[in-house]
Amino acid sequence: MLDKISSAGLNSGVAVPKDDPAKIRESAKQFEALMIGQMLKSMHDSEGGWLGTGGDESSSAAMEYAQESFAQALASRGGLGLAAVVVKGFEKAE
Repeated sequence: MLDKISSAGLNSGVAVPKDDPAKIRESAKQFEALMIGQMLKSMHDSEGGWLGTGGDESSSAAMEYAQESFAQALASRGGLGLAAVVVKGFEKAE
């Protein structure tokens, strides 16, 4: 999932300050999505599948993609509130 974090602005020739609030918010959302995705994955792994059913490799890959997409969607809409806490922490540090 870390490979999906956007690198926009890194090679665009545009100088972006390190403490850019938009970058902090986006990074916090990506972090929260990663955390949610790991929680979903651990729930799936501990049961041998959702609802206790096993699965083949293709269904496992499809489920992994669905979990990542779901985690991204949740985080982009506020998720568990972790991103907001991280952003506030950076704002107070300034």
